[in-house]
Amino acid sequence: MTASSPQVWLPAQFTRLTDLPPGLEYARWDGRSPYPTDPAEVEFYAPPLTQDIDVIAGPLARMTRLRAVQALSAGTDELRAALDRVPREVTLCNARGVPAPGTAELALTLVLASLRGVPEALRAQEQGAWEPRVHSSLYGRSVLIVGYGAVGSALEDLLAPFGCAVTRVASTGRRTPRGPVHSVARLPRLVADADVVVLCVPLTPDTRRLFDAGLLARMKDGALLVNVARGAVVDTDALLKEADGGRLRAALDVTDPEPLPPGHPLRTVPGVLITPHVGAFTPALWPRLETLIRDQLARFAAGAELRNVVAR
Repeated sequence: MTASSPQVWLPAQFTRLTDLPPGLEYARWDGRSPYPTDPAEVEFYAPPLTQDIDVIAGPLARMTRLRAVQALSAGTDELRAALDRVPREVTLCNARGVPAPGTAELALTLVLASLRGVPEALRAQEQGAWEPRVHSSLYGRSVLIVGYGAVGSALEDLLAPFGCAVTRVASTGRRTPRGPVHSVARLPRLVADADVVVLCVPLTPDTRRLFDAGLLARMKDGALLVNVARGAVVDTDALLKEADGGRLRAALDVTDPEPLPPGHPLRTVPGVLITPHVGAFTPALWPRLETLIRDQLARFAAGAELRNVVAR
């Protein structure tokens, strides 16, 4: 390996990431240890696997030769904001599609757990109580998927055995073999007809607090809001008002703020189920990410166009 070979930082967690393309010099960083090499020499950066943007962005100011960043998530809003402060052009790529199976699986889990009263059953179990109740079923319910990309499509696959009436929404309308995808402009009417609303959209200026007080108020009484997108897609204060009175239920893998502070009212509102942003994280995620990174490195070494480019 010559001194002039482009340097690459990879996540230390990916111990099985081998058989890497030649012509590049590799180092691994876990986000906690000292930098493995001089950041000023790094040209390709795949950040450590963490949700802490301060750790991920920490070395960016010193990466004066940086040309490409490969995020390990589909959402890149915080990383993109950090790169906007870097005074040079850097290609940012996401992991679009890679986390979709796990995220869709958790979305379905949250829907079923909420509708069938699993949180209430767990509380009764902890209290030593036996409280049989009749809860809702997913079968035949109307489900609105807001954000019809890889996660939304994968979720529709999982919903198929339940005979749900699925309605799809994306930033722009289009037709698919499964049926129409409505534009986001139709949301005020569509949410009023849905028993379950699942949010899968990326966080952008257009989707920040998309589900505000007005849109939440248009949801039908007793409807369930599931968020596996980003916390800031929903106005937390407005959701609290709707959920605190019992008019809406919610199941959230993401929150705003995040992490959710101890004592935050969302933690104790009846009818709100919270998981700590774990939708994508299953053992199946690692080999899928490794395949993506290996392919991106081969393209980078060959000077070819990278996949999943979201910004420069």
